[in-house]
Amino acid sequence: MTTLASTAPPDGDLWVFGYGSLMWRPGFAFEEQVPARLIGAHRALCVYSFDHRGTPERPGLVLGLDRGGACRGIAFRVAAAHRDDTVAYLRAREQTTNVYHEVTRSVWLQDDPRRQVAALTYIVNRGHVQYAGRLDLQDQLRYVRQGHGRSGDNRDYVLSTVKAIEAQGLRDAPLHRLAAALRADAPAPAHATTATD
Repeated sequence: MTTLASTAPPDGDLWVFGYGSLMWRPGFAFEEQVPARLIGAHRALCVYSFDHRGTPERPGLVLGLDRGGACRGIAFRVAAAHRDDTVAYLRAREQTTNVYHEVTRSVWLQDDPRRQVAALTYIVNRGHVQYAGRLDLQDQLRYVRQGHGRSGDNRDYVLSTVKAIEAQGLRDAPLHRLAAALRADAPAPAHATTATD
């Protein structure tokens, strides 16, 4: 496993690449956020959640970066003074079960396609018991519908991530299909009326 300490310089600002809940709830102080693209891994609902969005008895399903393809997300620049605290926070949040490899990867910033930075991010560990692999839509729905953990409902996690992707003017076809199915589950609002004429 590649760790931040062995791949990144000890000084200077820290870049963090968010592709899931970090996009809409980073939880750390940052100087700027820039839409960014990582090449060589794609966003996938490929991690059984035993903690944040599920339990070992009733797992939920959360995102990981899995090998191949590319992923558009957000790069956050953290001031050097907050570097150590931010890394400690991310490890406590992302590595509760060590399902991810903590790595630095090159990402390209959207504000200047020639601008490339090394960013801390989390790649799924395919050898971990929580690695779900590629699930079909019905299996994804089953896990997301049942998932609830210390960070809340799995459904809210998926819908909030889709909203963050849409805020960048992007689409993630598999997640959008899942979100559409989850929205179809929702009962009509109490104030909704049915037209009778």
